[in-house]
Formats: sequence, structure tokens, C-alpha cells
Amino acid sequence: MSFTIYPAIDMRNGKCVRLEQGDFSRETIYGDSPFDVARDFSEKGASWIHMVDLDGAKEGSRKNARDVIRAAGELDSRIQVGGGIRSMEDAAFYLDAGVDRVIIGSLAVKDPELTKELLRTYGSRIVIGLDAKDGYVATEGWLETSEIRAADIGRELQKSGAATFIYTDIARDGMLAGPNTEEIAALAKETGAEVIASGGIQGLADIRELKNHENISGTIIGKALYTGRFTLTEALKEEV
Repeated sequence: MSFTIYPAIDMRNGKCVRLEQGDFSRETIYGDSPFDVARDFSEKGASWIHMVDLDGAKEGSRKNARDVIRAAGELDSRIQVGGGIRSMEDAAFYLDAGVDRVIIGSLAVKDPELTKELLRTYGSRIVIGLDAKDGYVATEGWLETSEIRAADIGRELQKSGAATFIYTDIARDGMLAGPNTEEIAALAKETGAEVIASGGIQGLADIRELKNHENISGTIIGKALYTGRFTLTEALKEEV
């Protein structure tokens, strides 16, 4: 199984930003144009780019779709997008416009039957995002915490055809504190599906550690790139 680096672009109010631990009051702006950031990532050789509509995640509707659609149409990189995807129509909007994968997060908790229908309809183009606080899935842009454990929903949706999960430890996201490798590896083992690690990457050693675990198929990297901990070029060399 290959290992993939996913440079991350979080979008809020039309800008490229990063939050700390999902806190909307702890925002740093890193660019005025998400598309320009995506183009730079693509030109540096990223095979995939991870884009998140933070406004959409919080409000439950598409808010920053323009840059996503443009990136999917104009760049060589493949695009996966999450945030505000709450219906079959939302998923179709992106997938029909050339986005390669959509990420289902809150919907997987609040409407598992619709999530299963999306999996039946689109198969591997649906990725399940499990964003967790202390092992419990958070929803609505991380503003609410459910009573459902990430591993439990992962096992259930894997039976319904989910092939890929993204696991984010919210406590580590944007904190450069290292990934929660133990939880990520446990989810991969329990579901038997591929898991993309998200949250906390601080150095190239973190990437190498994740690569050593079976079924961890990649990692999403945000703040470490934006703050110069290492370059995207250096990170992409770890894919091999």
C-alpha cells in the first residue's frame, strides 16, 4: 500500500486559514486565495490536496466551493473536500464537478442511513471523516461532541462499504504536538480499512512513524507546512 501526503487547505471567509484545536477564535490567516495555495501545492508535486470548508462545516452548507471547483478543474492534483456536506445533493455537487472524493463527517453520525446510501452510490469516492475528542466523534465543525466512539462508527460503516477513513485528534490539530498514532493505528486495525492520519504532524519523523503501521495510508499536513517546519518537497519524498 502506498503512502500519500495530503497538504491541507482550510478555508474560512474566502481565505486560507489554520485553527488551533478547531477553535474558530484561534485563527491564523495564511493566504488570501485558497486556489493560489492549492496551485502552489500542485506545482510542487502533490498528487492529492485536502480542502476543508470551515464555514460550511460550522453552518451546514457550502460556503467556499468556488476555489474547490476551480482547483479540481484546473490543477493536476486530485482534490478531496470536506465541510458542509450534509446531503446527497451536496456530494453530487462536488463529485459531478470533478472533485475526486468528498468527506462525510457530521452526516455519518447524524444520518448513518444516508451515509450508507452515499457509499452505495459513490463507493470509494466517499471518505468518512472521524474527528474525535477523547475518542468520541465531534460534529458541526467540531462544536458538538457526540456519544459515539470513533471506532464503533468506523466498524459499522466499514461493513457498509467505507474503504477510507480520516482520523483527526482534535486536541492535537493545529498544535504541532505529534499525531495520535496509537488511536489512528487502532482504528485501522479495528476496521481493516485504510486510515489517513490528521492532526499534530510536526516533523518528518512523524510521517515515518505513521508509515510503519499497517493500513495507515497517508497523512494530512497543515500547520507544519505553513510555519516552515519542513517543506512540501521534503514531505513528498517520504511517500516513497
